[in-house]
Amino acid sequence: MMDPADLARELEELKKRLAEMTAEAANNESILKRTQARELTLLRADSLAQLLHAMVDGLRESYSLDAVSVVLLDPQHEIRHLLVAGGDRPEEFNQIFFVDSLVGLAPQLANLHKPWLGPFVGADHHLLFPGSANLKSAALLPLPRKDRATGALCFASRDATRFTRHHATDFLAHLGAVAAVCIENAVNRARLLRAGITDFLTGWHNRRYLQQRLKEELARAQRRGGSIACLMIDIDKFKSINDGYGHLAGDAALKEIAHRVEGQIRSMDTAARFGGDELAILLPDATQSDAARLAERIREVIAAEPFALNSQIVRNLTISVGVAAVAPGRNDTDLKAMADRLIAEADAALYRAKAMGRNRVQLGAG
Repeated sequence: MMDPADLARELEELKKRLAEMTAEAANNESILKRTQARELTLLRADSLAQLLHAMVDGLRESYSLDAVSVVLLDPQHEIRHLLVAGGDRPEEFNQIFFVDSLVGLAPQLANLHKPWLGPFVGADHHLLFPGSANLKSAALLPLPRKDRATGALCFASRDATRFTRHHATDFLAHLGAVAAVCIENAVNRARLLRAGITDFLTGWHNRRYLQQRLKEELARAQRRGGSIACLMIDIDKFKSINDGYGHLAGDAALKEIAHRVEGQIRSMDTAARFGGDELAILLPDATQSDAARLAERIREVIAAEPFALNSQIVRNLTISVGVAAVAPGRNDTDLKAMADRLIAEADAALYRAKAMGRNRVQLGAG
């Protein structure tokens, strides 16, 4: 028969173990509820930008983490272009890394098929969490699509016991899978949206998008006390190309001009086909002098090399460019009217350039 003292000790041990298991079950239930709530937030994101903010800021807050970052495989820069098309700037997403390859940021990302949990090692992980200090543990979650990782969701904590190799990873693996689906869905929605605001020939935005973006950039310039500039570009004697060689030759000229212009502008700039052979470039954080220098570079690039209009016809082309800029004041309330004036002023400068002999840059009155 068991000694009463031993029996009492065994009962205490059982009670202690039961309390630990109950606490662990409650903790797991709490984690599950938080995970499900956060997954619903990701699934409900209305845009790609909103989703990325939810993945970084939302998850950091939900799980009381010290650092969160997201690595996205984007070799064709499509995700970045979609963000720009939606009025956002990729460089403003400080904890989102758009990469051409998963090799380089951290050794574990090169072959990440399931969540990796373990100690934070500065030499291995510091690139994933810039600006964060005293991190002790990390979790790297693959974003799986079609049997490969399209990126990673990265967590870090100053608690060395927060993420260890002994922790179960089912919750984290599921979260990574849901996040991957959300990203794919958001990208697909952004593609559909872009299709309605994109010119099929040049791949640039259309006039409707430019006017919408112009108002947004004017508001941003007003908040920051900055300026915004606009270039209006017209292909000199474009009608003679269509009349002499056909509309396919004209299309080839437009596409090549768009390609050459793209090589000169910044990712934050907005290029649009304004109508026919008239193109527009919106330049945030730029003065009229900045815009004039860019316009001259573009004019020189267009004139420097002849254009192959088809397999047999090569022809030199030139452009005329009108430049205008505006710096909205704190008390300016009608940004739509200001946007219209900016376009009108750049357009008027363009027509003066054509009247003065073409193949030139003309500044607006502002």
